[in-house]
Amino acid sequence: MSFPTVGVIGAGQLARMMLPPAVDLGISLSLFAGSSSESGAQVAPHTVGSLSDVDAVLDWASKCDVVTFEHELIPQELISAIEASGVKVFPKAQSFLFSQNKLAMRQKMEELGLPNPRWQAYDGGEVTVEFPLIAKSISGGYDGRGVFQIADESALDALHKEIGKTILLEERLAFDFEIAIMVARSPHGQASTWAPTLTVQEDGICTQTVTPIPNFSRALAAQTVQIALQIAQGIDLVGVMAVEIFVVGDQLIINELALRPHNSGHWSIEGAVTSQFEQHLRAVLDLPLGDTSLVAPFAVMGNVIGIETDKSKDLYKPYLHLMARIPGLKIHQYMKELRPGRKVGHVTLLGGDLLHLRSEVSHAVDYLSGAIDE
Repeated sequence: MSFPTVGVIGAGQLARMMLPPAVDLGISLSLFAGSSSESGAQVAPHTVGSLSDVDAVLDWASKCDVVTFEHELIPQELISAIEASGVKVFPKAQSFLFSQNKLAMRQKMEELGLPNPRWQAYDGGEVTVEFPLIAKSISGGYDGRGVFQIADESALDALHKEIGKTILLEERLAFDFEIAIMVARSPHGQASTWAPTLTVQEDGICTQTVTPIPNFSRALAAQTVQIALQIAQGIDLVGVMAVEIFVVGDQLIINELALRPHNSGHWSIEGAVTSQFEQHLRAVLDLPLGDTSLVAPFAVMGNVIGIETDKSKDLYKPYLHLMARIPGLKIHQYMKELRPGRKVGHVTLLGGDLLHLRSEVSHAVDYLSGAIDE
C-alpha cells in the first residue's frame, strides 16, 4: 500500500507546522496556497490558486487521498463540491460549518444541552440580551475581528446598519479567565483530549498559554474534557478541534469552536507525547490516535506578535541572546511578513517552576518582537 497524500487547503503557519509530523509519519502533504510566499508554501509542496476557481481546486484535490483545512475561510459550496467529487474531506462540510457560522454553533450547543451564554440572532427589532452586550459577525471573524462591545441600543443600530445583515448578540460575561481544550476524533469514533489550557488574551489576541491550568479543580477539568468529547461526537468531528471556554466561578460557558489545529494547542509540539498536528493527520487518515500526555509538569507558550518598531524586522538576530539565556527554549518562526498585531511566531518552554517559565517566555517574546533589547 502506498503512503497517502494529505491535501491541506490553506498554506499559513498551521500548514507549515503539519510538515514535520507528516515527514515523521511518511505522509506527503500537498497545500493549496494563495501564493508561494505563504508560510507553509515556503517549505511544503503546493499548488497556487484561488478558492473561487472550483475547477482548479477539484483538480488539485483529485491527486490527494484526503483533504483537510488550516483556516475557516473556505466556502461551504467548495467543500461540498470536493465531497461530491469522491475525495474524502475531513472535517466534513456539515461539521466544519460550526467553526464558520457562530449562529449555527450556538444553536448546536443548545441542541446538545451544553452551556451557552444568553444569546439571540438580531436583525432589528426587540433586543432580549441585556446591555452592555457582545455583538459578533456570524462568519469571517477571528483573533478579535468581528467582535464588538455594544453599550446601548443606538450603538447596536449603528453596527447593524454598517454590517447590513443578521448579527449574533451574546451577554457580556464577567468571567474569571479563558481556557481552551483541544480534542481529536477519528472517522470510526476514537477520541482523545489534551490537558485543558489557560489562554491569556490582550486586545482579543492570545499572547500566552499555560498547560495544565494552574489551580484548576479536578472537577472543572473533568467537566471541560466531557464538554469537548460531547461536542466532538455531537458534530461528528474528524480531525482536531479547539473548544474555547469562559470560566465564571464554578461554571463553564462555551465561547467558540475551531475545527482545525489551533494556537491554544501549539504547546503540544514539545509539551505532549503527540502534538496536535500529528494527531490531526492521524485522525483524518483514520490512524490510531496518539498519546496526549504531557512530558513535563508545565508547558508555557508565548506568541510573538508584530509591533511597530524597526527592531522587530530581524527576528533571527535575537537567537544568540535567547538560546544562551534559555537553552531549553524552543523558537518557531512562521516566516510571515511583519505587521503590527500579526502572529509571526511562538516560543515554548517546559519545566516545573511555573513563575520562572512564564517570566522567561514573556522575556523571549518581548526580545523577539523588539519591545526590549536586553
